[in-house]
Amino acid sequence: MSLASMALRLGEPLLPLGRRVPFLIQRLVLEQALPRVFATPLEEGAFEVLEGRWLRLEISDLGLAWCLTRERTGLKVARQAPVDVSIRGNWREFLLLLSRQEDPDTLFFRRRLVIEGDTDLGLSIKNLLDALDPDELPPLLWQAIHRLGEAAREK
Repeated sequence: MSLASMALRLGEPLLPLGRRVPFLIQRLVLEQALPRVFATPLEEGAFEVLEGRWLRLEISDLGLAWCLTRERTGLKVARQAPVDVSIRGNWREFLLLLSRQEDPDTLFFRRRLVIEGDTDLGLSIKNLLDALDPDELPPLLWQAIHRLGEAAREK
C-alpha cells in the first residue's frame, strides 16, 4: 500500500469534520492559501472571468461550500453571495479533477461534477481549471495532489 493510499484511508473518515471548522477560519485559510497556490495564474489574469461574478464550489459529501469572486485585491471568499454559477460534486471527484487523473469533460458529462447556473461562466471556469499548469503550483503541493489523485483513482 502506497503512502498516498494510506493517507486517503486514514484521512477519509476525518474529512467530514471540516464542516465543523468555523467559516471564519475556513475563509481566512482559503484567502491566505489561494493567492499563494495560484500566484502565477492570478498575475496572468486567468481569474478575471470571476471579476464581479460569483462561483459557488460545493463539496456535497462533506457538507462544505464556498463562494468565490475576483476583486482587484485578489480572490475573495464568502459563505453566501449572489451566485452566478455553482459547481458541485463529491471530494473524490474534485481531487481527480485537480490531480488530472480524470478528464474534466468526463466528470461533467457523467454528472459526477455538476454545473448549475450560468453555464458559459461554468465552462469558462472548468476550462480555467483544466488549463492551470501544475508546474506553476508549489512542487510539494502538486506532488501531494498528484499522488493522492492516483490513489483515489485506483480505489
